[in-house]
Amino acid sequence: QVQLVESGGGLVQAGGSLRLSCAASGRTLSSYAMGWFRQAPGKEREFVAAINWSGGSTYYADSVKGRFTISRANAKNTVYLQMNSLKPEDTAVYYCAAVARNGSSWSKRGSDSWGQGTQVTVSS
Repeated sequence: QVQLVESGGGLVQAGGSLRLSCAASGRTLSSYAMGWFRQAPGKEREFVAAINWSGGSTYYADSVKGRFTISRANAKNTVYLQMNSLKPEDTAVYYCAAVARNGSSWSKRGSDSWGQGTQVTVSS
C-alpha cells in the first residue's frame, strides 16, 4: 500500500506563491499518472492538475490553468505543485493521488486512502 504525504501548504496573501510536495513511500510512483485535488470547506473535492508517468504531459483544471504547474521527480518519488498568482478562491486542503483518466475527467485510482492533505489559505 502506498502512503502519500503532502506538504508545503500555508497562509499566503493573494498574488503570492506556494510550492506543494507529495512524497510517496511503500511503492514507486514512476509507473503512475499522478494528480492533485483540492477540497474547500463545504464543497466537494475537485480535480486540480495531473501529470503522466514520465512528466511529458500535464493537464489542468480551467480554474488554475496558467497559474499552477505540476511536475514530478521520479527519482525522488515525489510530485510537486507550483502555485503562483494565488487567489482567495484557491483556499482549500490539497491532496495528491495516483489518478486515472476517464474521458475528459480525472479521478483517484485504486483503493488506497487519501493522505492527510496540506492546507492552503489565501488571504485577500
